[in-house]
This record gives sequence, C-alpha cells and structure tokens, in this order.
Amino acid sequence: MKGMNIMVVGVGGQGTLLTSRIIGKTALSAGYDVKLSEVHGMAQRGGSVVTFIRFGKEVAEPVVEAGDADILISFERLEALRYAHYLKKDGMIVVNDSRIDPMTVVTGAEKYPENIIERLKQKHNVHVIDGGSIAAELGNSRVLNSAVLGAAAKFIGFSREEWVKTVESTVPPKTAETNIKAFNKGFGE
Repeated sequence: MKGMNIMVVGVGGQGTLLTSRIIGKTALSAGYDVKLSEVHGMAQRGGSVVTFIRFGKEVAEPVVEAGDADILISFERLEALRYAHYLKKDGMIVVNDSRIDPMTVVTGAEKYPENIIERLKQKHNVHVIDGGSIAAELGNSRVLNSAVLGAAAKFIGFSREEWVKTVESTVPPKTAETNIKAFNKGFGE
C-alpha cells in the first residue's frame, strides 16, 4: 500500500483525537512514516475538532492541504460538509449519520443545512454509517468513534487483526472489549 492522507473531523467529545491516534499507531506498526496534526476549535463547547494523519514511505509534514485527502472520516454530517473540499476527486468520505447542532444553530443565528448526505453524494464517494445505533446497541455511546473507524478501516487498508490490536492497546483497558465490538460491527457494515 502506498501512503495516505486522512482527515478526521468531528465535534468535541466524539473521539476524534483518539481515532487519529489509532490510525497513526496502526500505520506506524505497519512500518510507515507517520505524521499527525491536531486542530482544536472550541472542542470543550462542542466545537469543531480536526486532525490530519499522513503516512507513507517518507512524510515531510503533517498537514493535509485542500484537495489532497484520500479519506475524510466525519463523526457528524455538517462536519463532513464543512471539510469536503479537502477530499481528492476520487477520495472517500466516511460519515456518521448524526446531527449535532453548532452553537450558531442553537442560538438561532443560522439554520442547520438540509439534505447534507444527499448533497455530499452528488460530488463525492460517500459511505454512511449509523455509529450511534451501533454504540446504543452495545450500551455505550462513547464507542461511536470505534464503529465509524471500523467502517473507515476498510478503505484505509491493513488487516482487521492489525486494527483490533491497535484499538485494544490504545483505548482505556476497561472499555477495550466494547470498543473492539463497535469496531468490528463498523467494519462488517
């Protein structure tokens, strides 16, 4: 496999940073040079969180430029729409089908855009996952990110076993079993 440029976007508290670390560690354990960069918005207040992961034979810088992402992983629909311009023409968006209203929508200053998934599908390759349902089925809303990562892992590469090993060694030990179940359900979709 050649290298890859990946963006992970979400809202504060959705596991964006943990997911990025899992992707980076998986690529690193496969022998790739890996660079990560994190951009925190108002994460503590439900704001946008963006991370970049680049891996390959040799990677000079961590930031993915607009139009260069192979994969955009989004934990929320509006975040996918907001960052879709970073995707390459033949790139893939893996989006969790959920809605979290940003503060501008909550205060009434703006309206939440309609038909986001349909709009994204008009221009991009889109894989939609309902990570919230998987997390609810497993009884832990905090494993949503592992379910979405499972869906994205099929497009990134590496074996399921490599991913599971990294998930297990990265998440808090008491949540490892549930995170692995969520990952496997996402991977199996």
